[in-house]
Amino acid sequence: MTLSLILAFLISFAVAVAVGKVYIPWLRKIKAGQEIKANGPTWHMGKTGTPTMGGVIFIAGITVACLSVGFKSMLDGDFAHIFVLLFALVFGAIGFLDDWEKLRKKTNLGLSAKAKFLLQLVAALAFVLLLRKLGYIRTTLYVPFWNVELYIPEALYFALAAFIIVGTVNAVNITDGVDGLATGTSLPVCFFFVTVTFYAGQRYLAMGIFASAMLGGLMGFLVYNFNPAKVFMGDTGSLFLGGAIAALAFTYDMPLILITLGIVYIWETLSDIIQVTYFKLTHGKRVFKMAPFHHHLEMGGWTGKKWSEKELFVLFTSVSLVFAIISFVGIYNRFQIG
Repeated sequence: MTLSLILAFLISFAVAVAVGKVYIPWLRKIKAGQEIKANGPTWHMGKTGTPTMGGVIFIAGITVACLSVGFKSMLDGDFAHIFVLLFALVFGAIGFLDDWEKLRKKTNLGLSAKAKFLLQLVAALAFVLLLRKLGYIRTTLYVPFWNVELYIPEALYFALAAFIIVGTVNAVNITDGVDGLATGTSLPVCFFFVTVTFYAGQRYLAMGIFASAMLGGLMGFLVYNFNPAKVFMGDTGSLFLGGAIAALAFTYDMPLILITLGIVYIWETLSDIIQVTYFKLTHGKRVFKMAPFHHHLEMGGWTGKKWSEKELFVLFTSVSLVFAIISFVGIYNRFQIG
């Protein structure tokens, strides 16, 4: 099992690096450059024209690793990693349509919010229904740290599942606002699932292969996405990434772990919601200098220190790592680890 996980990581990493060397120059050639929001940080305007849709780089690595290293699992009848991959690809396709619309219009406005939400909702419900039909999930909720399972009505479970999936996807998307930020934040999340697989045993190997491939693919992408970024993942990458993380949580049958495991994504989203709500209620006053929270830190909010993009990468990745460790403690008894 250990060899399979290592191979998935190495293959995904190598493919991502190789694809990036060819793909990024091609994006520049077709002028697939990112448009920066007019109401966004003015100091990010220098990034205008940086190639976007770079998520294809790590998606390629993950796909190759899953199909090659995970081939034996498929022969054994375990297609969990393929289901997760296909689900993530559906979200990646939604993101690609959004990115393509932005490029076509030469603005930062792609698909309408309503269209994206409906597409994401349909994809989320279809995935959960499929997992339920195939027996990967039950209509019970495992509660980390307390190590108990709560029965809830099936309809309520599906509604909650759709909320968690769509929420996770968009939270990851919001976090993708600084060079390498969503990538770095997601590395400990992937490592969490790899670690769970390693300790939980052979029955989770297929999903572990996917998680390890994600880890390798993101590391390969980080070669080009670390500040100063040569490419952005775009909605193609962030929606794929969010979909993959949510899908892993459900396939391991512990979606509530995302409350701690995805704490950075949640805080980034909450900061945005708090800012907008407070602004409307107070007719123009703000809680943060700018939202999401990483922009607040960039502008020297609260402490006066203006965080650089490299410093934000280290901070967010470190916080994510700490909560990945806490999350592992929370599910320690789930698989009778030890």
